[in-house]
Amino acid sequence: MSSTELPGALAAAVTPRTLPVRVAEGERMRAVTLPGLTLSVRSRPGTAQGLPPALYVHGLGGSSQNWSDLMPLLADVVDGEALDLPGFGDSPPPDDGNYSVTGHARAAIRLLDAAGRGPVHLFGNSMGGAVATRVAAVRPDLVRTLTLVSPALPELRVQRTAVPTALLAVPGIAQLFARLTRDWTPEQRTRGVLGLCYGDPGRVTPEGLAHAVHEMERRLQLPYFWDAMARSARGIVDAYTLGGQHGLWRQAERVLAPTLLVYGGRDLLVSSRMAQKAARAFRDSRLLTLPDAGHVAMMEYPDTVAAAFRDLLAEYDATHDSTSGS
Repeated sequence: MSSTELPGALAAAVTPRTLPVRVAEGERMRAVTLPGLTLSVRSRPGTAQGLPPALYVHGLGGSSQNWSDLMPLLADVVDGEALDLPGFGDSPPPDDGNYSVTGHARAAIRLLDAAGRGPVHLFGNSMGGAVATRVAAVRPDLVRTLTLVSPALPELRVQRTAVPTALLAVPGIAQLFARLTRDWTPEQRTRGVLGLCYGDPGRVTPEGLAHAVHEMERRLQLPYFWDAMARSARGIVDAYTLGGQHGLWRQAERVLAPTLLVYGGRDLLVSSRMAQKAARAFRDSRLLTLPDAGHVAMMEYPDTVAAAFRDLLAEYDATHDSTSGS
């Protein structure tokens, strides 16, 4: 493994001739090169030495920037890193073209194994929640606690508002949508995404909107943007149809780590109706439902999510100390 660190505002996209990736004050970006895979990692170092590590995993169409509001709120209790999944954020496509949930989970596992950072406090949102669930199920040695924000776990009845996103999995649809919307401005596209993901898009500050528009403009310059979206959407659909021990609900039942589940009452992509099923599936779970939140509670209500994680961490530390002392 080789790792190249890029300080602050000088961080630039791996793919040439694109806009630079935004790096907030206090964050750093580095590129980690593994066989057949290059991963961009955003870090928010802990404010003290020896803090336990955390890894944050974003959802479909997202990036490590989705965690930039939450990470500083937890920097006094964890040493945080947020991963750009292959083909998203600043990470180029994987050499093998594998955008399945298993492929993304394997990328996270390889990163943790190569860096020797495990076990971590693992966070996942949406597709990243499915990825994190799979990591926790197949590699329990890598996970201390699991925090899932609107995890993309199979639903028997998909919400109508989530159907357009699911349609990206159909071959040719992403390319068709790209052609039909070629005249849309980055701001129009961004407002559409925010309307889908936020319970109240009015909570987005002008600065936050400007940053999101910049990121959208940058992504649209990437030649593989729509392909990564389509293949990852197909990977979610495929994961939903898997049965047996590889099914996501079956894997949720295998997770040993204490788990915090966060659902939004206004989520248009993952129904809050799934919250109780998830709470039953994960054997050691705590449930937080935010009535006014949408799909990205860690961006909409970062203080509330941070407080809930602190409670989970306190329980974990108390149990761990008790076990170690016995």
